[in-house]
Amino acid sequence: MEAEGRVPGPPPLPPAGGGIGAELPAIPPGAARAPLLGAPAEVLELDDEEDDLEVFSKDTSLAEANSFSPSMTISPSSMINQYKFEDEPELRDLFITVDDPESHITAIETFITYRVITKTSRGEFDSCEYEVRRRYQDFLWLKSKLEEAHPTLIIPPLPEKFIMKGMVERFSDEFIETRRKALHKFLNRIADHPTLTFNEDFKIFLTAQAWELSSHKKQGPGLLSRMGQTVRAVASSVRGGVKNRPEMFTEMNDYMETFSQKINVLDKIAHRIYKEEREYFNEMKEYGPIHTLWSASEEDIADSLKGVASCIDKCCKATEKRMAGLSENLLPILHEYVLYSEILMGVLKRRDHIQSELDSKIDALANKKADKDLFSEEIGKLEDKVECANNALKADWDRWKQNMQCDMRSAFTNMADNNLHYYEECLATWESFLASQTVDCHGEEDSEDRP
Repeated sequence: MEAEGRVPGPPPLPPAGGGIGAELPAIPPGAARAPLLGAPAEVLELDDEEDDLEVFSKDTSLAEANSFSPSMTISPSSMINQYKFEDEPELRDLFITVDDPESHITAIETFITYRVITKTSRGEFDSCEYEVRRRYQDFLWLKSKLEEAHPTLIIPPLPEKFIMKGMVERFSDEFIETRRKALHKFLNRIADHPTLTFNEDFKIFLTAQAWELSSHKKQGPGLLSRMGQTVRAVASSVRGGVKNRPEMFTEMNDYMETFSQKINVLDKIAHRIYKEEREYFNEMKEYGPIHTLWSASEEDIADSLKGVASCIDKCCKATEKRMAGLSENLLPILHEYVLYSEILMGVLKRRDHIQSELDSKIDALANKKADKDLFSEEIGKLEDKVECANNALKADWDRWKQNMQCDMRSAFTNMADNNLHYYEECLATWESFLASQTVDCHGEEDSEDRP
């Protein structure tokens, strides 16, 4: 096991236009710790339990930030330059990389740990660089702590624990890399969030050594306490709808029901298409060589058979690239937002639970079932709690929708570009074959016409 904890010394500069996972700019000794320009990140994870395989494939990283100088000349006629200038992300001071998966085999379990490297210029950190190792259950703990501390904020999703047959096998290199990217994306989405990034448990997750994190975990509420909170929330939802839910949140709920239905259908169809594409690819790999073998016994059409075999081989390679594009650019985004839809429905239910607590207190006060002064004080606190919950969710909702629309546009654009290149490549391959056959046929006709 690698040593975990602080790594002394300033971090190196990231590459120009650094994207997710770029290294933190160096901080010279004695220099002021200025905010750093960076970019979003991507993540994926792997669980240590036997039945936990995710399909939350690949990273669908946010648009990478492009560093620019105030003195840079921006052509007024360049729409691209104007767009990048206006949408330049805010300066960042926290960079996280998840890499170096490592397998661990014990007498009772097999699991994977990942190296988490954090580079920062924030004053609340004791060092500018940390390196720790974390396993999937540590990521689950972090997510649960964030939900506990911020019940009406939209916490980024983690891959679920199940095996999707026909996609990837447990502990295969593809699966581990897919999960690594998801974990990377999870942490960087938190780092980019204006509130979650300053959560104390998040800081501990990034900096604490293994034994320190284990000790900190034991300080949280016990299982029975968490179960009690869940039961109360479920019981509240069973009692009926919220009486005074603001129209905005009713519209959010309706939107998410429709969104969830559509994104789930898209996700299922996309995975089915990918599966069929893989089957087609496997058939193509066997289809081409048959023509080559046949050419050995058909001397007159041997060149044509070899030409067909060559075309099939080229189309097979193009199909493989197309499949890679699907698995890297489209499938991860669709499945991530399937998980986001579940998270958002949970957030809306928690907001309703807070609202229902307030409604029940107001009803009790109206029915004079308790001391008015005591209830008035409790109602005042609940009103503040509801207002905070509403404001937090409204701000996060707008932010989430903007990110979702950007991610979807990027995924569909990549898919269209990927399909375009695929069909152009296949078309050019077969057109070249037809042209060669036409030339050969004309040559044969000319030789037959000669006296």
